[in-house]
Amino acid sequence: MSTDDASADDPADDASERRPVTIYSDFVCPFCYLGRASLRQYREDRAERDLPEVDVEWQFFDLRGHKRGPDGEIRDDVNDGKDEDYYDQVRENVVRLREEYDAEEMLAFDEVHDADSWDAQQAALYVKQSYDLDTFREFYDAVLEAHWEDGREIDDLDTLAELAESVGFDGAEVRDAVDDERLAEELESQFEAARERGVTGVPTFVADGHAARGAVPPEHLQRLLEGV
Repeated sequence: MSTDDASADDPADDASERRPVTIYSDFVCPFCYLGRASLRQYREDRAERDLPEVDVEWQFFDLRGHKRGPDGEIRDDVNDGKDEDYYDQVRENVVRLREEYDAEEMLAFDEVHDADSWDAQQAALYVKQSYDLDTFREFYDAVLEAHWEDGREIDDLDTLAELAESVGFDGAEVRDAVDDERLAEELESQFEAARERGVTGVPTFVADGHAARGAVPPEHLQRLLEGV
C-alpha cells in the first residue's frame, strides 16, 4: 500500500463504476469525524455528477493503543512526544476544517469527554458481524456523533446500550459483546492487521492499493478514487 498526501499514482479505471474505499478510523479521533464530513461532501459531488455511490468499509484502529497499559487502561503519563504546541495545532486545524467541511455541529476539541474507545469499537465490531451493513453504519454514526456532537461518554456501557437501542436493537447485546473475550481478541487482531498494512494514523482512506491519511478534502478523495 502506497501512501501519499491524498493522490493516487495511477488513474482509476472508470469513475462511472462503483468505487470501494476502506477507511481506518477511531471514534475518539477528531479528524476521523472531519474525514467523514469530507467524504460526505465527495459523495454529494458524485451524486450531482450522476456517478454511482461509493462503497465504504469501515475498519478499526486503536489510536491510543501506545498508551494502553497491561491492565487495559489508558495511561496519561506515557510520553508520546506530543506537547502543548502539538495540541494547539490540532485545535486550530479542527476549527478550520469544521468550517471548511460544514461540520458546525461538531464540538470543540476540548469540549468532548476524554474517552477510551476500545469498548465502543468492540461493540461496533459485534454489530458489524451480527447485523446488516445499514445497521452497522447507523450504529457507527451514532457513536461518532454521540462523542463529537453531544459530548457523551462513549466508554460508558449505559451510553453504548442506549445508542444500540436508538438504531433498533437490544442494548443488552452490546453489554454482552463488550464482555466477550473472543470479540476482544478479534478486535486486537484487527488492530494488529491495520498496523501490518502500514496504517499508522487515522483516518486513513485506502483504494486500489493507494492511501490518503488525514481529513483530506473532497478533491483529494476524488483523486484517490477516480484518478483525476
